[in-house]
Amino acid sequence: MKRRAVKLREAHKSGSPALCSAAWAPGGQHVVTASAADTAVLIHDAAALLAGSRVSGLAPLATMRLHKDGVTALAVAPGPGGSLASGSIDHSVKFYTFPEGEFQSNVARFTLPIRSLSFNKKGTLLAAAGDDDGIKLIATIDNTISKVLKGHKGSVTGLAFDPRNDYLASVDSFGTVIYWDLCIGSEARILTRVAPTFRCDNSVRNVLCWSPDGETLAVPGLRNNVVLYDRDTGEEVSTLKGDHEQPVCSLCWSPNGRYLASAGLDRQVLIWDVKSRQDIERQKFDERICSLAWKPDGNSLLMIDVMGRFGIWESVIPSTMKSPTEGIPDLKSTKVPLFDDGDDGDDYEHPCTSGGLEDDIDESLCDSTLFSHERLKRKSTFNGDSEDEDLIHQLESSKRMKHKHKGIKEDAGKARGDSATSEWLVTARLQASFQPGSTPPQHGMRNFLTYNMLGSITTIENEGHSHVEVDFHDTGRGPRVPSMTDYFGFTMAALNESGSVFANPCKGDKNMSTLMYRPFGSWAGNSEWSMRFEGEEVKAVALGAGWVAAVTSLNFLRIFTEGGLQVHILSVSGPVVTAAGHGDQLAIVSHASDCLPSGDQVLDVKVFNISERAQSFSGRLLLTPSSQLSWFGFSDNGQLSSYDSKVMPKPVLTILELSFPIASSDLGANSLENEFMMRKLHLSQIRNKMDEMAALGLDTTAYDDEEFNLEAALDRCILRLISSCCSGDKLVRATELAKLLTLEKSMKGAVTLVTRLKLPMLQEKFSAILEERMLNDRKIAGTVGFCSNATITRNPPVLTTHATLTTKFVQNENSSLESSLPIPNPGNQESSLIEPKKPEGEQVRGINESYLKVSSAFTPLAKVPKSNETKKDSNGASNASVVDQNKKGGMDEAKKMNTEDCNRTEPQRPVNPFAKSSSSKEQSPSLLDSIKRMKVETEKVEKPSSKVKV
Repeated sequence: MKRRAVKLREAHKSGSPALCSAAWAPGGQHVVTASAADTAVLIHDAAALLAGSRVSGLAPLATMRLHKDGVTALAVAPGPGGSLASGSIDHSVKFYTFPEGEFQSNVARFTLPIRSLSFNKKGTLLAAAGDDDGIKLIATIDNTISKVLKGHKGSVTGLAFDPRNDYLASVDSFGTVIYWDLCIGSEARILTRVAPTFRCDNSVRNVLCWSPDGETLAVPGLRNNVVLYDRDTGEEVSTLKGDHEQPVCSLCWSPNGRYLASAGLDRQVLIWDVKSRQDIERQKFDERICSLAWKPDGNSLLMIDVMGRFGIWESVIPSTMKSPTEGIPDLKSTKVPLFDDGDDGDDYEHPCTSGGLEDDIDESLCDSTLFSHERLKRKSTFNGDSEDEDLIHQLESSKRMKHKHKGIKEDAGKARGDSATSEWLVTARLQASFQPGSTPPQHGMRNFLTYNMLGSITTIENEGHSHVEVDFHDTGRGPRVPSMTDYFGFTMAALNESGSVFANPCKGDKNMSTLMYRPFGSWAGNSEWSMRFEGEEVKAVALGAGWVAAVTSLNFLRIFTEGGLQVHILSVSGPVVTAAGHGDQLAIVSHASDCLPSGDQVLDVKVFNISERAQSFSGRLLLTPSSQLSWFGFSDNGQLSSYDSKVMPKPVLTILELSFPIASSDLGANSLENEFMMRKLHLSQIRNKMDEMAALGLDTTAYDDEEFNLEAALDRCILRLISSCCSGDKLVRATELAKLLTLEKSMKGAVTLVTRLKLPMLQEKFSAILEERMLNDRKIAGTVGFCSNATITRNPPVLTTHATLTTKFVQNENSSLESSLPIPNPGNQESSLIEPKKPEGEQVRGINESYLKVSSAFTPLAKVPKSNETKKDSNGASNASVVDQNKKGGMDEAKKMNTEDCNRTEPQRPVNPFAKSSSSKEQSPSLLDSIKRMKVETEKVEKPSSKVKV
């Protein structure tokens, strides 16, 4: 029998197609309509509408004309005594009583038009979105914005709360669908460009709708069909393909989730049997239907077209089929939502209006804020595998306490109503496991199973199976690996030079997880192997030098050889988060305990050396507060690294520079301050290394140039900071920086800088610092010289009497000369200095020869004698052959020992550049004159005895 066509009646006048909205009241007694071409929101009596279906001009029960522009979105709060929300092109969201239609308040204002509104299960939370950047979550109890969810790149046109209150689904004008996890307030799944695109036509919008049991999300497909996605994985479950000739623009489920209604741009409305995937009814209209709504407790479908005409399709499902109201699901959430929805047995929670005894008895019965928050009492699971027993005990204890004091709450006579506030009641869940370098599965898109510095493994679904490809960044480095057809549905992989390992979650009738290893080269023909795990799911995989590792849901670490031999089975301390391998090193991150009340994850990291069968490291993994681990692995040189969600790098492969978390100072020179910290760190490292080498008796001259260059670079950075301080009138800070300058030239440059900037007070301070530095260096140089001579003898009077000339010599020369002189044996030197009978001429000549034997390499600032002067000195020394042979031999041996001591002396570090030294022009002439005078006196003394035979 041919079904009678549905007649539509005019509710809103429109001269051109415009987006219209229609919704049922929770009990099905009223319907609400609105149009983008009309400022009015109308409330109609459904019974009168059905009874007078053949009568035109039926007046609405209530009319609200408070918006200044067209109304683009409607939402009715569930439950008795609910409220009505409307959004408009005028950027506002308004609340009304329902069904009276009395204005309550302006909820929120946006900067751009509103496109979509949606209430959660209990009406305590309203999601509002549109052309603005972000989805605003509004607590209806006090009309405050609790959170703004940002992630869409286009206008958000569709919103739908999961009936279990775990997720919020949203779709934008680009066809991207996002699952928002309400427990942590962030993205759970992203399905990119899975819905049609309506960019220019504002009379059409992308929509989505959850099934009543919350297990499936219906989204318009790209092929004029309807695609159903899984709630937890975001994977495509099934497709409803029928006679729609153009894209679907509206959807709604029957109360029991058995049937689905869809409206398309082809002006058709189809009714689907979801189980059989067949359309069982259809209607064709003069204009396209832009909004559908199934009666909550009946077999009727409300619809409205783009011209503002609406009607009710009665007896949608034939009587020969299962009623759409039979078997309505009873929801029992297994997750802990961000905004709690109430007891399973009691739909509403009494708000807390007074303190006192109740607060003392049970803190969970009344919060210190104005409105109470129901405590969590449902079991929480992570990863669907192991239970958080401590949390369960806590929730069960809270439930018992609430039953115990339920009578107290009832006697208090509190009003019925759900409680929600603007604060986030975060009951954070443990972070789920992930594979480093992998991307979430996206239907019809190429996904990464792994990506590292060597290459990548990608997969793309194709008609029931997947196509897997292995690519190397450097094609000359890795072998050519043929593509693979994947029938297991692998979701994770690891890659190194020797091979690749794949794994998939539990699936199939036997609920088994598979681990498969494929080597790139082997002498054997069949070297590929696989392992199956029954009742155990692989959560992370890793590869190393000759081993394969898999961590499972039972917290087992299973290690295999490349040939597939099971060699180790270890137990991990907590649920695994991720794993990575490099060479002999295997690193595993696992949960150390429950999340902190602040929502912070508590993670442990362990590093194993597989070849040595030892644990080389164990400790806590540091994360930014309120963040989750995003990536974990080894760098190219084997350095273990990690990134969390608060410092997530860009997806493009980039070299990240080391930097300090510098606070933003009032100078606005964060880059300079970071450079200052980095250069200071590098200089301290090289100095510590030189000190360690010097303590071991090793040569440190190779690092002298590097140290000087670092000092000069640090000084240049400090000078730029001083200039910034002067520009910002931070003179005290500039003075502190000046004290950190190392080189004398840099200090003089700082004085010149402040002089040019005409800062006399700062110039005076810098000059004082420079003078004090030079004075201290001069004192230090004198002390070093004195101490160097003092070490020659332990008898101060002898040193004062016999070493007067030597002390004078040191004071006239640069300190580097004295520091380069070898330190002879104190005992021998003391005996040589105390000898009273030694002629004065020999003593003077000994000093002269000792000085001339010092290499110019050890006295860079001293003037080197000319060759003729050296020759003259040798001749003079040869004329002294009248000395006793024994005594001459003793002097020669002493000279030889002195030369050997000089050669054995370790090269000294460069002297402080601030030390003030006399110019060579002033030193050299006076020194040579003294030597010449001593030689002349010596020749005069020895000349009369030159003919005496020894």
